[in-house]
Amino acid sequence: MTPEQRAGTVVMGHIPSRDADTVRAYLADSDLGGFLLMGANVGWEEQVRSLTDAMVVDPALPPLIAVDQEGGSVSRLYWDRADSARALRDESPGATEDAFATRGALVARAGIGVNFGIVADTTSDTGSFIWRRVLGETPSDATSRVAAAVTGEAPYALSALKHFPGHGAVREDSHFTIPTTDTTLSQWRSRDARPFSAGISAQVPLVMTGHLAYTAVDAAPASLSPEWYRILREELGFEGVAVTDDLGMLVQSRVPAYQDPVQNAVTAISAGADLVLSVASSNAQTAPDMAAGIAAAVAAGTLPEERLAEAATRVVALRLQVAGSGRSFLPCEGECAAPQS
Repeated sequence: MTPEQRAGTVVMGHIPSRDADTVRAYLADSDLGGFLLMGANVGWEEQVRSLTDAMVVDPALPPLIAVDQEGGSVSRLYWDRADSARALRDESPGATEDAFATRGALVARAGIGVNFGIVADTTSDTGSFIWRRVLGETPSDATSRVAAAVTGEAPYALSALKHFPGHGAVREDSHFTIPTTDTTLSQWRSRDARPFSAGISAQVPLVMTGHLAYTAVDAAPASLSPEWYRILREELGFEGVAVTDDLGMLVQSRVPAYQDPVQNAVTAISAGADLVLSVASSNAQTAPDMAAGIAAAVAAGTLPEERLAEAATRVVALRLQVAGSGRSFLPCEGECAAPQS
């Protein structure tokens, strides 16, 4: 692959359209590595399946088609009736495994290969924006349920843990600011690290890094921090695809240093991310511009070509896994969800 092709494959884009031809053209023209489905792409189940089918320009190397399908308050596929984290944390880990098996099958039936749906954060702080979405209020409870969720979803969809290194240490919402905590690395290892470690041990294929800063470790947001990617790889032993949370959220923070989405993408890949997302504060050109900027950084010598090659190799391997598994091509069983009124 050329640096330009590698740069394209490490970017996951989005446009707010339900039109299959429009979305297919977007992916065909930009040669991006993936597409993140949001609410604007979703009408009803058969429509989503038609849309995702159209995204597969090259069946031998399909894009990573992803969705945030946690259940409950974070649901793009509104026909998901499996229990959400809020209910599951009052049940046994076995209930979590069953719920995510059901959820994974639903995601796959819609032609979606990746689910950014397993929240590995842990907190008992009801004032935290992430509280309603955690699978456990204590590290022990979260650890057992995160591992169960990965196991349940594995036959159907490629799971992702989020939001590494853990939003439970902060209260603020990273969609609008960059939350900070003075939690030390030792404190993190004893608490927030544990659910992520359990999910990694369960062979989760993706980990999503969050836009929050543990200032005792690195002043930068974890999504842009070489130290946090090092910890993810070397201490937790993660070998899969490290994906950033939506980089548009950094733009929405209004922090001057993060107002250039292309530079954010280059910084993230340089730090250790394998795949970057672009949704908020973006348009149809944002993700292609990110890919072009990554390729330009390689040409200028500011981004090592071997770092881009490493990232692209991991993403392509995941795309080939989707192509070979057939997991994103499950048929509807019985009646698909009807159009939303």
